[in-house]
Amino acid sequence: MKILLGMVLSALTLFALDINTASVEELTSLKGIGEKKAQAIVAYRTKQKCFKSLDELQNVKGIGEAFFKKNEKELSLSPCK
Repeated sequence: MKILLGMVLSALTLFALDINTASVEELTSLKGIGEKKAQAIVAYRTKQKCFKSLDELQNVKGIGEAFFKKNEKELSLSPCK
């Protein structure tokens, strides 16, 4: 059972959107994210070098707790390079 659960969680992570590598176009696929917010996410990421945690996304103007509740299962975070 643990192996099956691990495989399912790994598969979900593969399809989650990595906020450290996602393009503006990819970010607009998230609920509540238009082109301007997606551009703001990319600009913040560029300025900070990367997101170090998913929670840091809330530092982007217009992104808050409601966004997280809608999208948290669809987000992933690769390590900073």
